Amino acid sequence: MSNENLTVVADSDEANLRRRQQPAKLLQVAIDGPAGAGKSTVAKKVADLLGYLYIDTGAMYRAITWLALERKLQMSDREAISTLAAHARIELKPGDSPQQNLCILVNGKEITKEIRTPEVTRLVSAVAAIPSVRQHLVEQQRVLAEAGGVVLDGRDIGTVVLPDADLKIFLTASADVRAKRRMAELSVAGEQVDYQLLLKQIIERDQKDTNRVIAPLRMADDAILILTDNMTIDEVVSHVVKLCG
Repeated sequence: MSNENLTVVADSDEANLRRRQQPAKLLQVAIDGPAGAGKSTVAKKVADLLGYLYIDTGAMYRAITWLALERKLQMSDREAISTLAAHARIELKPGDSPQQNLCILVNGKEITKEIRTPEVTRLVSAVAAIPSVRQHLVEQQRVLAEAGGVVLDGRDIGTVVLPDADLKIFLTASADVRAKRRMAELSVAGEQVDYQLLLKQIIERDQKDTNRVIAPLRMADDAILILTDNMTIDEVVSHVVKLCG
């Protein structure tokens, strides 16, 4: 074998070594789906396993909803709620326990538990449907996601917030399964809620999210559908991580 051939082989090996040593591309992962599908739980776990930043977009809308209730604003007063969103300082910080791995603060006050109350859940769709509120929060979300290495979940991440995301997932489950899961979550938190009421709220929420004029809930054309009725959280997380390559 000639020296020339030896040189070519060495160059090829060196190039392969450099490629292996290069850090993997930091992805933008978008997880969409209806209320109660487990998006937040899955997104948090995927972000943790990948070492990515988790951005809970739904919590941002819930924070504005809670703040509007706290200020005793009428949900029909869109201008006042929009002004509230424009000036609110929303922070997402890592929690200090596996049970609470994300803390939500608005204007310096932690409201992680407060934004999960049935009242906030019932009203958040109306707040999220206000165009100017969405504009304020979407701008923040895009800035946070710009460098990659992020997992976002919501209703319109793959269609509106990050239409060019590297991986788009549409996570869903039947309304019945979602109602049972939500009831179990509330029970663990010490709240007793009627199953039929939860099911009714979830169906109504689906209708509102799907039929709203601004950024309706829909699956992006290039999203991967994952139906979780017969899957555990860990199985869903493992599947999503594998899709990230």
